[in-house]
Amino acid sequence: MLSKFLVKKFIKNYQDTDKSSVRNAYGFLASIIGIISNSLLFAVKLFIGIISHSISVTADAFNNLSDATSSLITMLGFKLASKPPDEEHPFGHGRIEYISGLFVSFMVILVGFEFIKSSYSRITNPVNVKFQLLPFILILLSILIKVWLSRFNKYIGKTINSSALQASSFDALSDVITSSCVALSFIISKWTSIPIDGYIGILISLFIIYSGYSLIKDTLNPLLGESPDPQLVNKIINGILSYKHITGVHDLIIHNYGPSKCMATVHAEVPDTISIVKIHEIIDMAERQLSDDLNIILVIHMDPINTNNKEVTFARNELEKLIEPYPMIKSIHDFRIVGQGESKNLIFDIVIDYSQNLTNEFEDKIKRDLDNEIKKIHPKYNAIITIDRDFT
Repeated sequence: MLSKFLVKKFIKNYQDTDKSSVRNAYGFLASIIGIISNSLLFAVKLFIGIISHSISVTADAFNNLSDATSSLITMLGFKLASKPPDEEHPFGHGRIEYISGLFVSFMVILVGFEFIKSSYSRITNPVNVKFQLLPFILILLSILIKVWLSRFNKYIGKTINSSALQASSFDALSDVITSSCVALSFIISKWTSIPIDGYIGILISLFIIYSGYSLIKDTLNPLLGESPDPQLVNKIINGILSYKHITGVHDLIIHNYGPSKCMATVHAEVPDTISIVKIHEIIDMAERQLSDDLNIILVIHMDPINTNNKEVTFARNELEKLIEPYPMIKSIHDFRIVGQGESKNLIFDIVIDYSQNLTNEFEDKIKRDLDNEIKKIHPKYNAIITIDRDFT
């Protein structure tokens, strides 16, 4: 496979994709291949467009030029994103990769709108397209190059978990469709005077705009703060629970500072009967080992839980039964009983599903309903409830 051959040939220690230097080498290789391939395709298609007077071929040529520019900006993005942390950016510059992708996306959309205007002009003012065999063969060859480039970017994107390169793979695949339409219009123009060239040009322009929109979506989501990778969430939770004396986790929050650059904070539940020094050693070990294994910065907050008090255990079991009719409640945590005598406070947090409309009125209603249900069983218990969101 050519993609694997290029990786093995030009990337040292290509299997160590967790290392930033290796990841950057993958990004540079994909960018250089993209620049060379798309620049060559631009030159060939521009020449074909000029000699055949085809606006659709010319539009496709400048689409390839925008792809070459995109690869250049992606390469610069990888370079800037690899800069080490500094005083103003203590978590590094990884998000520059997303910003560069966003810039490329707007460029792609601009090219699409410009060629809609040119294609519409070709429909209102038709120009005869000259079919020639050699240019047609070159267009077919360009389609094959784009098919390979799509697979190459997809392979690299999956290997280093780069949304920018995976988006480039999709963009190359859409180019295959547009170039195929160009080839089709080239053939049809041989037998008709209808300005099919202009209509195909508009179709290609719409594909270009859609590609830009897809790129914007892929690059804007992590900047806005999208949900973390479910696989990473499971690895963190299962990893923490694998340590002795840790019985539960909650309030996991993962911040994305660029591809493969994450910081996570989480609360770990531990029995309150264990020495603080001992459990601190376990928490400290979990933070250090999981941070290294998952290539993240992990901070664990310790939550002591009363596991030997029969009243607490009984009350929690009753509460778990009470919340069963509330499908929007995903879980409860930090459950404790505070106070003396019969009048006591039940303090706990509930996690609400994101599909619910979490207005203040909705939250207040849930709190009142649960408090009323608890008072039916224990009239002198007062429920103090905190509503949490699930950030995963």
